[in-house]
Amino acid sequence: MLVSLLKRCGITLSLNDPRWGRKPEGDHKAQEGRRPGEGPPDLDQLWRDFNARLNRLFGARNNGNGSGDGGGGAGTGGDMRGAGVTAGVVALIVALIWLASGAFIVQEGQTGVVTTFGKLSHTTGAGFNWRWPYPIQAHETVNVSQIRTAEIGYRANVRNKQQQEALMLTDDENIIDIQFAVQYTLKDPVQWLYNNRENDETVRQVAETAIREVVGRSKMDFVLYEGREKVAADVHQMMQTIVDRYKLGALITNVTMQAVQPPEQVQSAFDDAVKAGQDRARARNEGEAYANQVIPQARGQAFRLMQEAEAYRSMVVENATGNASRFDQVVAAYGKAPAVTRDRMYIDTMQQIFSNTSKVMIDSRSGNSMIYLPLDKLISQNAGNDGVGSKSGPVQVPGSAPAEVTQALESVRQRDERARDSSRDRESR
Repeated sequence: MLVSLLKRCGITLSLNDPRWGRKPEGDHKAQEGRRPGEGPPDLDQLWRDFNARLNRLFGARNNGNGSGDGGGGAGTGGDMRGAGVTAGVVALIVALIWLASGAFIVQEGQTGVVTTFGKLSHTTGAGFNWRWPYPIQAHETVNVSQIRTAEIGYRANVRNKQQQEALMLTDDENIIDIQFAVQYTLKDPVQWLYNNRENDETVRQVAETAIREVVGRSKMDFVLYEGREKVAADVHQMMQTIVDRYKLGALITNVTMQAVQPPEQVQSAFDDAVKAGQDRARARNEGEAYANQVIPQARGQAFRLMQEAEAYRSMVVENATGNASRFDQVVAAYGKAPAVTRDRMYIDTMQQIFSNTSKVMIDSRSGNSMIYLPLDKLISQNAGNDGVGSKSGPVQVPGSAPAEVTQALESVRQRDERARDSSRDRESR
């Protein structure tokens, strides 16, 4: 801007100016001995020319005809007025530059925080913004969309361990080595800037405090195996509670367990203990599987025996009930017709006996009174000829039957017929 103003005034600062190095008094002898462009520039003459051109630009009059004291006084007054105008222009330029220094741009995902004399004034969003320049106001941009990470127990790599942070004591008095990472964002940039100091270190200490409390209330096996997700969730919740209590303005987004293991000094012994625990679990599972197989079978057999006993009891009771009822009916019938009932009982009994035993039939018409003995061989021979090993089939043996047996059978048949006839007569009456 100053260069453009000098150009408008007609002043050019060029190294090719023929007046470079000449004295204002016009020493012709010195000028004859010098070439153009040699020697330093005459700054006083340049300043006077600059003031004169500014006076002409703003309407100042300079006669330039005075000589002696009068001419000197007029030149001095013009120089003073030119110097004042120059100072005003320079001050205006400086003021514009100062005001322009208050402009700032906030990128997307960031928030600008403006302070007036060190006190919070307001916050700005993304885009072009302006504030009063220094020292009246100042601003600071905070990235609220960036995902920040706090590493506990290691730095940048899990192999770069931090033993003081990683070693912790469990509820069953065992030492455990834990490495995890916490990811968080900013939800309130004002709280993040002005409520606490060293906010990143504060978040790291809060994470270490939370993990130590959660691990201190848990067993070693729970933290190593089935409880990793539960531990991470508890640490997440506890960290958010502590951060909100401190008014850090941070939002915990994720807690990731990187490595959970016993200390390196006891790693081998712990591996042996883990293998023993696995063997115990396997043996227990096998025992439970065997028990699940045997117990249902035993219960099934016991239930079957109970059902069989119940069936046998029901059978015996029903048979006894039936026999008692039959006996009562026989007694009633015997009271009405004793002879017929007695003969009927005898015939039924003989029929039942003969149907379940082996019989030998003797042909009495052959007139042979000799019986071939032994009878068991005759029975087995007859069974072999028939191809059936039944003992209930009749065996015919030639011979004569005793007359007493024939008469007894005939008398029984006759009495049976008479009993039937008498019963029919009674029924018809």
